[in-house]
Amino acid sequence: MYSLRMAESVTEGHPDKIADQIADALLDEFLKKDPYSKVSLEIMVTTGLVIVGGELSTEGYVDIPKVVRGVVKDIGYTKPELGFDADTCAVITSIDEQSPEINLGVSREGAGDTAIVVGYAVKETETLMPWPITLAHRITKKLSDLRKTGKYPFLRPDGKVLVTMVYENSKPEAVKDIVVYLHHDPEVSAEDLRELVVEEVIHREVPSHFMKNITTVKVNPSGRFVIGGPVADTGLTGRKIVSDAYGDIGFSGGSAFSGKDPTKTDRSGSYLARMIAKHVVAADLAEKCVVQIGYAFGLAEPVAFDIETFGTEKIPKQKIEEALQEIFPLKPADIIDFLDLRKPLYRKTAVYGHFGRDIFPWERLTYLEELKEFL
Repeated sequence: MYSLRMAESVTEGHPDKIADQIADALLDEFLKKDPYSKVSLEIMVTTGLVIVGGELSTEGYVDIPKVVRGVVKDIGYTKPELGFDADTCAVITSIDEQSPEINLGVSREGAGDTAIVVGYAVKETETLMPWPITLAHRITKKLSDLRKTGKYPFLRPDGKVLVTMVYENSKPEAVKDIVVYLHHDPEVSAEDLRELVVEEVIHREVPSHFMKNITTVKVNPSGRFVIGGPVADTGLTGRKIVSDAYGDIGFSGGSAFSGKDPTKTDRSGSYLARMIAKHVVAADLAEKCVVQIGYAFGLAEPVAFDIETFGTEKIPKQKIEEALQEIFPLKPADIIDFLDLRKPLYRKTAVYGHFGRDIFPWERLTYLEELKEFL
């Protein structure tokens, strides 16, 4: 059976990703000063302006404008001609203390939010992630890495990639389309941009067996991409949740991650759900697995736990589900301790995906042997 699957990834300089990175950089700084900080921040970036809003309860002090400007500078917005500059952009803050009612629910070790969380794993790549989102992130990261070397001074920070793949009987067979939108200086030609993308990125990051006669590569198909970043499009936290997760082949609980401390179960619960799904596939219990967990504000126990293995399970699904609930900590406070989520590790999650990278604790196969023995 033939089907198409897609995934999108954006570079560090995309307006929405600037917002996500600022939110998580601020979260990291507050956690450095006070690991028990309660943080829920939303960021908006537009022409010459960053707005930081949300709720915060902490014992630590952070120079918010300094952190914001540092992130913008790291990303590469350092020239006035880009319309958004680390040294000259205004930073406005509007932050209130966390609601005492929310704080009470969390202090009783209950969930800090009501959330449906989803984790996914599939036996396609070494990281047990779907191929389309894996390739999309590889391409955008490579583009950013090339820009930062300084070897291609005509490259600018913004960018986006869409990958479409052909699946036969649920197995990836070929790349159908790769569409790259690459932010650039006005002097560079379309031919030079295409040559750079094809030779330095596509040929290096996409396995050759996926590149077939049906494959097309389009670079800036709409024309020039000189005006980009926040001057071209306002950015907000939480607008890339499918790109942050698994692409269209996976699932999302609908909640954003960035800017939220780990008491927010839509973040910490999603990380645990990914870890559980990865264990199921790595243990060869199923070819692919979706884990869904329901949390209600103020309650420590999940209100629902379910897995779906799409008929690929090797043993009865109910037995797998029982084993997972027995082995893995599912209460919010236990998840935080188990994954050590009070550490400042979040800015790295804010671009190129929250899953599939072994630098994060939820990607570890901590209970793999225990799960095998249990079953």
